[in-house]
Amino acid sequence: MSQNEQTYLDMAAKILNEGHYKDDRTGTGTYSIFGTQMRFDLQEGFPLLTTKKVFFKLIKSELLWFLRGDNNIRFLLQNNNHIWDEWAFKNWIESDEYSGPDMTDFGLRSQTDSQFNALYQEQKDIFVDKILNDDDFMEKYGYIGEVYGKLWRSWASVLPEGGTTDQVSNLIDQIKNNPNSRRLILSAWNAETTPQAPLPSCHVLSQYYVSDGKLSAQLYQRSGDFFLGVPFNIASYSLLIHMIAAQTGLEVGDFVHTIGDTHIYKNHIDQVKEQISRPMHPLPKLWLNPEVKSIFDYTMDDIKILDYESEPAIRGAVAV
Repeated sequence: MSQNEQTYLDMAAKILNEGHYKDDRTGTGTYSIFGTQMRFDLQEGFPLLTTKKVFFKLIKSELLWFLRGDNNIRFLLQNNNHIWDEWAFKNWIESDEYSGPDMTDFGLRSQTDSQFNALYQEQKDIFVDKILNDDDFMEKYGYIGEVYGKLWRSWASVLPEGGTTDQVSNLIDQIKNNPNSRRLILSAWNAETTPQAPLPSCHVLSQYYVSDGKLSAQLYQRSGDFFLGVPFNIASYSLLIHMIAAQTGLEVGDFVHTIGDTHIYKNHIDQVKEQISRPMHPLPKLWLNPEVKSIFDYTMDDIKILDYESEPAIRGAVAV
């Protein structure tokens, strides 16, 4: 039995049993606990959940997208990653330029209306094709605002001299040269620009800690969709810790995951109950290409998950 995965399942059960019902901006409704924390020992194995299949290709392509400093979804779509489509797509279907069927009540109708779902997917396919093949359309509707990679790699300066700050490069340099610093911070929340994004950054700040030759990190996440999003967040930041450790000559330590509004959407309750009832499998292992000399040079082929055995995937609608 994996204590790492049990930690996640125990928190899921706690939210189901003790969560407060809250309305939310999507109109779906959630059961929520405020202020939760989980700790994952990365020496135990890579914390990719096994009680449902989690698609690691999506996790690594998203993290590489962040590390590119990119905030346009074309790179993701080129890697068949659609986890950020909905927010960019929403911008298009709510624009004056959109002339297709009305899709604006997707969240209310998608659960029961198969004809609507077919129309929605048809328009979504058109959108994806345009992002991939029409540069002008991509420039207009492919961006998802100043979140994550944009802020990690090119935080715009407010100083008179201007310029940008590459937080990731600075973080790695500090870990190498000043590992005892209490300022090993990576921030994805700009109070001026981030709230204007289609989906403002959820995982907003991470802090890194070096002790006994091991690198640990703590993430503060303002909002966590526990069934769909949080398993990705756990794996993504665990991967990031491994990648930074590889570039700084360290072993991996712990990933500490602190979440503000920790919630399960009302339409995910049955899926979570099913997941909790399933058996766990041994955690997989992570392989990083040891020949890669810079964290910015990793490709999809340089990152692999080994010996991953899981229960089948469980589907759930994304609340937009």
